[in-house]
Amino acid sequence: MTPPTRIPFPVVDEVSRHCLQEEEPETVHIEVHLPGRLDRSRLRKAFLEALHRHPRILMREAPGGWYRRRYEWELTAEPDVEVVAFPNPGRNALRDARTRALMETPPLSLSPPIRLEVVEEAGPAEGSEATDLVGVHPPQGRGELRDQPPLSRTRKTTSTVLFLTINHTALDGPACLRILATAAEIYGGKDNSPTPAPTRPQEPPAPPENTPSNWTRPARVAQGTPEPSPGNGLLVTELALSRRPKGSPYTVNDQLMVATALTIAHWNREHGEAPRPLRITMPVDDRPRDMTMEIGNGTRLVEVPFSPEELAKKPKDMPELLSRTAQRTRALKSLSRPQLGHGAGVLTAPVTPVAWRAALTRGLRRAAAPWTSTTLLSNIGRIPYPLDFGEEAGRAHAVWFSAPARMPRGLTVTTASTAGRLHLALRWSRALLSHGDGTHLRDLFEHYLRTTEVAP
Repeated sequence: MTPPTRIPFPVVDEVSRHCLQEEEPETVHIEVHLPGRLDRSRLRKAFLEALHRHPRILMREAPGGWYRRRYEWELTAEPDVEVVAFPNPGRNALRDARTRALMETPPLSLSPPIRLEVVEEAGPAEGSEATDLVGVHPPQGRGELRDQPPLSRTRKTTSTVLFLTINHTALDGPACLRILATAAEIYGGKDNSPTPAPTRPQEPPAPPENTPSNWTRPARVAQGTPEPSPGNGLLVTELALSRRPKGSPYTVNDQLMVATALTIAHWNREHGEAPRPLRITMPVDDRPRDMTMEIGNGTRLVEVPFSPEELAKKPKDMPELLSRTAQRTRALKSLSRPQLGHGAGVLTAPVTPVAWRAALTRGLRRAAAPWTSTTLLSNIGRIPYPLDFGEEAGRAHAVWFSAPARMPRGLTVTTASTAGRLHLALRWSRALLSHGDGTHLRDLFEHYLRTTEVAP
């Protein structure tokens, strides 16, 4: 019998594997809302076929002793477990599925390290402890937003919700969305090829400008009202897409970046924190979205800096702030660098037993915590696939992602757009924030996103 193929852990996977914490699982959650119903056996067969068409996802961590020089993935011919599950429908089924996506990580020891749950008869997207999608929510009456009008949201009816839960040590959200798009095409028999990315004129990146040094300790998200239970909290909401004048030198991603920075600066002022530079981590994904897409953790991380003066109580020139942000993001995207920087490559070199490197990595992570970026903004952008499951199930009208929110950052912002709407997920560490804090941050974000809709 031929032994399974083994693949050494890439740098990103190894660093993540070293730093796993049971209190705050390293999961990515993807939530896809469909208007119709799915046939259970057909979906299972379609998803299994999609896994076989992308065999790199059929992997598990190979066993080994403490003295081994590296972790390895072991590729399997078939899944070790049934990946697709159908929890009992009910009033709290949606909330419970979100909770599992945050708290229960698919194990690395079983292939594949993902889980797909299908919540049927989900009904209208209702508010709950873990989600706040509908209704009218005026700001909390704190700080600058006290006199703003209420914020409205729309209620949508959903018949089926697909929950993909991913062990982030092995895979990222865009890779698993590619798997789901393949399953949709197999199930519905309709073309789910990605739409071409919007073309923009290629401009040479602007020369470096005076921005806060990466050696400066950035601001932390101020502590709100911590909760006694460990883990992450989550709030998802649907917003109107931000508008920008035709021909603007900045993108929607730059508007989201500025809105995130202004939101955290406002939050920190409310909580008495002295102004400090902000650094926002931004994943950059250059992979193709077609069937050749590399499956795994394929994004590289860059950090976008903001000075306290740029994020003053009332920015003096919003178009100028947006343009400067666009210059920074373009320059960072154009840099050729490893996914986690050059230091991570040295740290994961297989010259000592992997257990020794794990202890060193965890120690360095603790020591470097004060220099960790303030937060992470992951903008998936327009969902490139129709996610069309055929006539009965229909096409996705809402897709949410959320990234892990472990301390010391303690807060992540993830956005995607589907069917002409922006789908925002705020995820936080309960050691830092409560659901009420998340609701207020959501209102602040919506307010500041609207302030970026200015004519130059």
